[in-house]
Amino acid sequence: MRLHVGCAMWSLASWQGRLLPHPLPPAERLRAYATWCNAVEGNTTFYATPSRSTVETWAAQTDPDFRFIVKLPKTITHEHRLKGADEPLRAFLEAIEPLGPRTHALWVQLPASFGPSDLGVLGGFLQRLPRTWKYAVEVRHRAFFSDERSQRLLERALAAFDAEWVPFDTVTLFQSPPTSDAERDAWTKKPRLPRRSRALTGRPILRYLGRDATERTVEGWQPWLDTVAGWLREGRTPTVFIHTPDNADALTLARRFHDEVRARVPELDPLPEPMPNEPLTLF
Repeated sequence: MRLHVGCAMWSLASWQGRLLPHPLPPAERLRAYATWCNAVEGNTTFYATPSRSTVETWAAQTDPDFRFIVKLPKTITHEHRLKGADEPLRAFLEAIEPLGPRTHALWVQLPASFGPSDLGVLGGFLQRLPRTWKYAVEVRHRAFFSDERSQRLLERALAAFDAEWVPFDTVTLFQSPPTSDAERDAWTKKPRLPRRSRALTGRPILRYLGRDATERTVEGWQPWLDTVAGWLREGRTPTVFIHTPDNADALTLARRFHDEVRARVPELDPLPEPMPNEPLTLF
């Protein structure tokens, strides 16, 4: 039984020398991160399709059971809105192929303007995708959360292709006014939507955003501990990503979330011990 946990990135300046060894060449940073967490959000691919050789280095730094949830490029999801994007989609799928089984899901994050009237487009897009990969969809249109009919239609569209609905829980962030520059920035950029905890497949994916203060973040994820423990007992294989506005302690928080779930499900496999933050030497 395994719970995969991770962060929004595998390299952050505030981690270097404090949590991860420093200096580390770029080709070794993911390897160091993977001793802390066993999953990562593939956010960089949203902005540009990486070269195949770059993706080969990602695969070389991780074990086959490490999980990437890889985001489709914005040219496909936001600019083309899932229509007429065959060429950028082909290039993307070819680029990520070296990840092999590490690609746990391809993540279709849709803009807030993509609403219930667009579900036919989403269904057509999912139907054309190769069955080589599993898929997960994140929506941000409020109707999918506030209107039961729209919610049912989306769930039906996803179920037809065994695709998961990815919730982004930002409730804790918006519970009280921001107290730092990072929190103020997150307030302007992150979606303000109700919490959703229903899994559609055996592979639920959760994105949770807390606060810069550790105690606020931990307090906010309490409802998720029983939910994730329940998924595990049902035989599901969840992946949970822990965010904070500045992400300074996201690595340690992801491991703490895993530990707190394991306290409820003792048969859960533990995470390995992380790499020491001192650079390795010969003597």
